[in-house]
Amino acid sequence: MGGSFLRRGVRKAMKCTILHEGKGRVRVHVCAVQMTLHRADVLEAYLNGQDNIQKATVYERTGDVVLTYRGSRKDAAALLAAYRFDNEELEVLVTSHDSRKINQEYQEKMVSLVAGRVFRKVFLPAPIAAAYTVWRSIAFVWKGVRCLLHRKLEVEVLDALSITASLLRGDYSTAGSVMFLLTVGSLLEEWTRKKSLDDLARSMALNVDKVWVRTPQGEVLVPLTRVHAGDEVVVRSGNMIPLDGMVLEGEAMVNQAALTGESMPVRKTTGATVYAGTVVEEGECVLVAKAEGGANRYDKIVAMIEESEKLKSGTENRALQLADRLVPWCLAGTVATYAFTRNVTRAISILMVDFSCALKLSMPLAVLSAMRECGEYHITVKGGKYLEALAKADTIVFDKTGTLTRATPQVVQVVPFSGCGEQEVLQLAACLEEHFPHSMANAVVRAAKERGISHEEMHSEVEYIVAHGIASRVGGKRVVIGSAHFIFEDEGCTIPAGEQAKFDGLDPQYSHLYLAASGVLVGVICIADPLRPEAAQVLRQLQKLGITQTVMMTGDSDRTARAIAAQVGVDRCFAEVLPEDKAAFVRDAKAEGHTVVMIGDGINDSPALSAADIGIAIHSGAAIAREIADVTIRADSLEELVTLKAIANALQKRVGSNYRFVLSFNSALILLGALGILPPATSAMLHNLSTLGISLRSMTDLLEQKLPCKNGTPERPQMLRRTEIMNPSQPKGGCCTNVVRRPPFWFR
Repeated sequence: MGGSFLRRGVRKAMKCTILHEGKGRVRVHVCAVQMTLHRADVLEAYLNGQDNIQKATVYERTGDVVLTYRGSRKDAAALLAAYRFDNEELEVLVTSHDSRKINQEYQEKMVSLVAGRVFRKVFLPAPIAAAYTVWRSIAFVWKGVRCLLHRKLEVEVLDALSITASLLRGDYSTAGSVMFLLTVGSLLEEWTRKKSLDDLARSMALNVDKVWVRTPQGEVLVPLTRVHAGDEVVVRSGNMIPLDGMVLEGEAMVNQAALTGESMPVRKTTGATVYAGTVVEEGECVLVAKAEGGANRYDKIVAMIEESEKLKSGTENRALQLADRLVPWCLAGTVATYAFTRNVTRAISILMVDFSCALKLSMPLAVLSAMRECGEYHITVKGGKYLEALAKADTIVFDKTGTLTRATPQVVQVVPFSGCGEQEVLQLAACLEEHFPHSMANAVVRAAKERGISHEEMHSEVEYIVAHGIASRVGGKRVVIGSAHFIFEDEGCTIPAGEQAKFDGLDPQYSHLYLAASGVLVGVICIADPLRPEAAQVLRQLQKLGITQTVMMTGDSDRTARAIAAQVGVDRCFAEVLPEDKAAFVRDAKAEGHTVVMIGDGINDSPALSAADIGIAIHSGAAIAREIADVTIRADSLEELVTLKAIANALQKRVGSNYRFVLSFNSALILLGALGILPPATSAMLHNLSTLGISLRSMTDLLEQKLPCKNGTPERPQMLRRTEIMNPSQPKGGCCTNVVRRPPFWFR
């Protein structure tokens, strides 16, 4: 079956030829375009990000694309036809690193290794083959000698002894087989590790953030990928510094723990250098970008992942320590076997088997694979020990707003006071709230945008008071927005005369943000913060997976908190709490012997996230919360928590299973070799094959089914939507250029 399609009216549209098609699946060939590795990566990422594409695979060697789609073939074909290789906006879908290069590189190495082995076995005369084997053995023997020189007994010593003994016996075939299998194992280990790191890094690097860039027209919110060297980037309290740069103006206390490990923040003033990935804890600054946005993002993430590998779980560490401790015992077994049997072959059979190789390879691969699998669900885990802790966790503490409730609360009513208008109240509130990443703040900004209310920068420096609200000055007047406690108790603001009844009549079912100017209430924003529909079910599933205590903590009123708690079904509920209260509860629970998980999204959750055994942050929340947390979830659904817990539990089972298999199988090989049943070459082959087998098994997915089925077909995790960044013509949001004509109330 063949044919071609070309979307009409699209300039430089991509022409394709259909090679084969079936129900819901089509294979096409891209015509007149040389398919490079990078082009294939971008095209595949673009297609996999479309709603009606279930899976897309691009073959760079042949220029073919295989699509598994939902709906009609016409819609799938239109996606391909509309695609343009010269669309630079799509470059943000992939990192600068082509993952296909890794596979191509190691495939070529593996083919060369196997082909060389076959060639030497078939075509080389025996004397030349023997000489080559002796020459190849020098590197292996030297590794063993170097370990002894450093007074270490590791697996390299066993490898060197087994190869040397085979050579001394004239058994060049066995020596060659051992070295070949060791090389294959090392190559596969390197390949799988790099691929796991790359997959994980790429999934993290594609979280395209937005930053505030200062322009002659004011501050503009733009994707990080569009920031150029020399641009002036504004970073405020609670936000992450997106790229390396130099402070142009302002002063900030910067948490550099991600780079230096220092727990105390560092003061940064004009002229100081700041680094991507660090977080502004206090103050704000304007920095001059030193490089293109995202230029070094991939490398920084890889470095972070490599650093996270040091955070091994207790099970991993015990297995690795056991592997090192067993090496002397293997040597002792070899000596004892020779002493009792006087049979060199039997002794060498024991040398061919070691526990270290399988344990040291399979355990890290299992953890890396689990972290990669988490990444498929938009879950970022910073180390294996956190997955182990999560598997043991029995207590989980939830923040309410933006966590148990929807991440996108809605403004349902604006109640003005002091003679102000709804538009004016919402305009000023949005102008203050847009600089701080929290679900309530986002709701205000979004409501202003939906109503067509533009808000330029009218205020002075914005001050964020943790767990309370925001303060600034507008037209010489102090303007504050936040909770009732902050507005009426901390700030001492009053309700305008004659408007007490209106205030008392505020609907109690909504959360309220209070806006005041010069000590007088000027408006109340009512926000619907409904419970996530899946929340109750998620808590029941977590209980089945080992969670015995669920807790909700919130700064909201007691009445609102109890209503939410009753709906979701938490075991305990705490209302009107401060950040230090959350952290204190976590520390007390740990002192009682519980393994505690804390999940939150705001700056006020940071102390509790830091105190918990496992801190989980919502990706859309404050940058400092993500920085402090051990795990980050995108939280399109709280079901990601169930997935995370299930992966952690399954990982512990797999690690334990690997541990038992390696000990039992290799012990059996040693016993059979000592009894003379297995010759050295067979022992070596079975040992290496078992190591490869368990390593490959460790790389498989832990969850049998990726997502709930639709129409009997398991759904794959969807890529992040990138419509906004792909379309530069769309409004950028934030402070706009169209100013409201009527003078605001604070200037009247």
